[in-house]
Amino acid sequence: MNKVWTKPPVSLETYQGMVGKEIGVSDWHLIDQKRIDTYADVIEDHQFIHVDPERAKKETAFGTTIAHGFLTMSLLSIMSYQVMPVIEGTTMGVNYGFDKLRFISPVRSGKRVRGRFVLAEAKLRKPNELASRTNVTVEIEGEDKPALIADWLALIYFA
Repeated sequence: MNKVWTKPPVSLETYQGMVGKEIGVSDWHLIDQKRIDTYADVIEDHQFIHVDPERAKKETAFGTTIAHGFLTMSLLSIMSYQVMPVIEGTTMGVNYGFDKLRFISPVRSGKRVRGRFVLAEAKLRKPNELASRTNVTVEIEGEDKPALIADWLALIYFA
């Protein structure tokens, strides 16, 4: 089980001072066949490239099954909890979507991935609402190309 960091909260000013800087890199997360199969069951996408190792080995250039792109993307949540600081006075944060999301390389079953986070923007939209933009790269252990790159948006609310 991966642990989530329990770092002390930072001030809004400190958070905004992190713009343009790498905030951190998450733990490695294993994408094994069990995780891929569980995800396939949840989203009802059982395409053979994800769930049939023998057929994927014979009929694809991957040599094995690969993770759904959206599975890799969904791990951004745990990765961000491990890396991104909490701002003092935050009541909640919500996913606001992506301005950019690209799946660069497939993640083969048995590989590990991790997220690298760079805070790109942190602007108050209202006195109690911060718009945050984070550039995320999900790296695949031992590979040159990342699994995905994303320009991730969040709204952070204060009391």
